[in-house]
Amino acid sequence: MSIQTRIETTVKEAILTLYKTEIPSVEFQATRKEFEGDITVVIFPMLRYVKGNPVQIGEAVGNYLVTHLSEIIRFNVVKGFLNLVIEDANYLNSFAGIFSNTNYGFVNAAEESDAILVEYSSPNTNKPLHLGHVRNNLLGFSVAEILKAAGNNVYKTQIINDRGIHICKSMLAWQKFGKGETPSSTGLKGDKLVGNYYVKFDQEYKKEVATLIAEGLTEETAKKEAPLLIEAQEMLQAWEAGDPKTKELWETMNTWVYEGFETTYKNMGVNFDSYYYESNTYLLGKDNIIEGLEKGVFYKKEDGSVWIDLTEDGLDEKIVLRSDGTAVYMTQDIGTAIQRSKDYPGLKGMVYTVGNEQDYHFKVLFLILKKLGYSWADQLYHLSYGMVDLPSGKMKSREGTVVDADELMVEMTDTARSLSQELGKLEGYSEEEKEALYKTIGLGALKYYILKVDPKKRILFDPKESVDFQGNTGPFIQYTYARIQSILRKANFDYSKPVNDIELHPKEKELIKIIENYPEVIQLAAANHSPALIANYTYDLVKEFNSFYQNVSILGEEVLSSKIIRVQLSKKVSEIIKSAFSLLGIQVPERM
Repeated sequence: MSIQTRIETTVKEAILTLYKTEIPSVEFQATRKEFEGDITVVIFPMLRYVKGNPVQIGEAVGNYLVTHLSEIIRFNVVKGFLNLVIEDANYLNSFAGIFSNTNYGFVNAAEESDAILVEYSSPNTNKPLHLGHVRNNLLGFSVAEILKAAGNNVYKTQIINDRGIHICKSMLAWQKFGKGETPSSTGLKGDKLVGNYYVKFDQEYKKEVATLIAEGLTEETAKKEAPLLIEAQEMLQAWEAGDPKTKELWETMNTWVYEGFETTYKNMGVNFDSYYYESNTYLLGKDNIIEGLEKGVFYKKEDGSVWIDLTEDGLDEKIVLRSDGTAVYMTQDIGTAIQRSKDYPGLKGMVYTVGNEQDYHFKVLFLILKKLGYSWADQLYHLSYGMVDLPSGKMKSREGTVVDADELMVEMTDTARSLSQELGKLEGYSEEEKEALYKTIGLGALKYYILKVDPKKRILFDPKESVDFQGNTGPFIQYTYARIQSILRKANFDYSKPVNDIELHPKEKELIKIIENYPEVIQLAAANHSPALIANYTYDLVKEFNSFYQNVSILGEEVLSSKIIRVQLSKKVSEIIKSAFSLLGIQVPERM
């Protein structure tokens, strides 16, 4: 039982004994730095149940705690705040358990426990991954790792949008203008090559539209009657009809794209356990709609289209099947969710990592699945996130103005190289070691900058600002980790055994307090699907460690027991940094 839990139990006991009444909970907060104390009990909420002066109530409860809890050695009351001083032995005992725990903060999932499916990335096969995909992948991967650390079985998946008119545009442009180019013949990644032809289609299409307008057609008519668009639509119809030549071209170009995607994922440090393809799932859901009609969940209009009325739930009416019997996106999303529940027996929930422009879509989807009677529908979560902007403005993939994910990662490595060379602290490194370090710093900067922000907020991403060795940045935290490794390499004595019966320095005590919070932060981050909680906890931990480092001597300490506890604290901080950064998909360097 934690000290906070013991204090809460004893405070409730005190109120019952002293005032003959029960309180449902006890509110805690960190003691303000200008007052003595390790934890503060807030008296004001108790006034709803206990009549009296908050200072007098605080004094009475404080005296009861000192009498009945050996860990509380003294207290002070400031207005309605009861500040409690906890004995050093409690911190030493707590830290001894933490220090020996090599998996501190993580909860192992029981083999039979229910699983959560986390979907992220979900790209289109007509273009390479861009900056928006970077935030999507980093969020989805990190949330999956956090859910796993919190004690869940987790499966990572994506659904690849590999069909539709956009794909046909790339295919048609390559067919007309490609002259047989391949990734091998051009030296381009497959997704880049295919993406170039998506841009090429748009360029040639605009020329045709301009020509038609010059010939007297309205802009609206010209856009519909441009020969290139009509050919792309015919190609889509041929694909849906199973035309062998169209299918062969589609399979060839998609294979190029998949190989390109895998290279990007590897460089980004994300992975997946399974893949779904829209070409396989786009027909799913129709049977579920028919079942829903029979249950009265859906209704049919006179034209034969099928709808659901969600107005009583504060939403609107939504079509789920067109009058000609063809599916809409909602249809296949319903079918895909149900199919996944069959593919993963025991699945208790799903997380969809999709931009906030789809907020309404997921409200409707989740509500429909609940109305269809699926128990796991209560555990569906839309990991909604805001856009990522650059100082230069928005991105448009069809015009070729996207911020390419691969190029961004290279730029981050280059920025890290430039700043590291300016600092000039890499003597003795081989060129290979330097390049590995630049990549670790650059990608760490990118990932941390994006993940430290609450997912729902929009981000203005500045590459140079992110690679800063000061402030709330990845490199600052990585540098602290490397600094601690240097301390540990110099600690040529046995510091493995627990230390007892010493008086802790206030900075040591503060560090232990924040270390104790790590398991709770992981659980909170999992409950809120928020890597930002992990990122900002790690920054707070590093700030506290640096304050400790500047205020006490570690290896220069003459008293052996104090030297041991300080090295132990340093080691555990570095382990938590490495552990927390692994949840963000970030590596840490042993030297820097």
